[in-house]
Amino acid sequence: MGQIVFIPREVDPNEPRVAASPETVKRLAGLGFDVIVEKGAGLGSRIPDQDFATAGAVIGKAADASKADVVLKVRRPSDAELKGYKSGAAVIAIMDPYGNDAAVAAMAKAGITAFSMEFMPRITRAQVMDVLSSQANLAGYQAVIDAAAEYDRALPMMMTAAGTVPAAKTFIMGVGVAGLQAIATARRLGAVVTATDVRPAVKEQVQSLGAKFLAVEDEEFKAAETAGGYAKEMSKEYQAKQAALTAEHIAKQDIVITTALIPGRPAPKLVSAAMVASMKPGSVIVDLAVERGGNVEGAVPGKVVTTENGVKIVGHLNVPGRVAASASLLYAKNLYAFLETMVDKAAKQLAIKRDDELVKATMLTDGGKVVHPNFAKAAEEPRVEPAAIPAKTMVADASGKKPAPKKKAAARSPSTKPEGTA
Repeated sequence: MGQIVFIPREVDPNEPRVAASPETVKRLAGLGFDVIVEKGAGLGSRIPDQDFATAGAVIGKAADASKADVVLKVRRPSDAELKGYKSGAAVIAIMDPYGNDAAVAAMAKAGITAFSMEFMPRITRAQVMDVLSSQANLAGYQAVIDAAAEYDRALPMMMTAAGTVPAAKTFIMGVGVAGLQAIATARRLGAVVTATDVRPAVKEQVQSLGAKFLAVEDEEFKAAETAGGYAKEMSKEYQAKQAALTAEHIAKQDIVITTALIPGRPAPKLVSAAMVASMKPGSVIVDLAVERGGNVEGAVPGKVVTTENGVKIVGHLNVPGRVAASASLLYAKNLYAFLETMVDKAAKQLAIKRDDELVKATMLTDGGKVVHPNFAKAAEEPRVEPAAIPAKTMVADASGKKPAPKKKAAARSPSTKPEGTA
């Protein structure tokens, strides 16, 4: 009997995604693994148990996790799940460790080797493993669909015998992977799209998708990107100029979509209550950063809020999970691609190379200890959550990662993988 890979059903009732697909089950079997999929694990992603079984998996139960050498998950394991894992098992998931020091310490105590997929380095060989990009891409798409659902008018301009319907004006704040996909989707639906970001490199990408770029393009703006492709925090003077330009622009918009996140910090506040109050009744704002505190003042996690002036602020949680059937297929491929790098093909056994740059970047716990440098003291010194960046700051780094070392990656398509954002 080979080593076992276990795919559980996610315990969070709000998580419909699954960490495998019939395709990746076949590939895992080809690597020499015996695959066990918990009964019903794929139902939220429209993958029935029979499809997994046909691909070569055994349909099992939650208790089968105790036999697994590798556990592939979407979300970080709960304390109850950790009790069911054997010591030394490799657990690969989106761990969301920032601000969750106790959970990181619990994984170390459980003796598992935990890998956080969102820390995958931004290098060429890891592109296929980049869960932030694969999931943010779908989040950007879904944000526009959600906005269109709440907006009680047509998005494209329509010229009819009875008159003309004007195109919806849509503003995208933050041009990472999610922002670029939001631009592309809104343009496909016929909206007039503008977008903003403090990184000058994205201007060309925005324009290539048929949108107009909005920013105060002074000398500071031209130097507003780090060597790793990340946004720099701007001076107070620039922030004031950009905030004034943004406030004036938002007042004229029908739809605003915000995508800005900063690694290890609450989301920066980009849209103030005054900006919301300036918008027309029936306008819609979608806050993709609501799970980290939100970019929009007044956004409520998990709810659609209607303000006194009739503006809807959409704060849906787990936006990639709203298109779970697509998100799971991409996520499963991300996981498989990473796991494959840790398999000895000749022996058909898991062989974690702890000096590999992918392993060093993503390994959170190992051998009963927290080993990731950002969290090594999590067990004894709980991390203090820093304050959110105020509303006047225009930052759009939605990667969820610390800046990568200064390595040049191969050129990549703007629609799939811009440098430094997700």
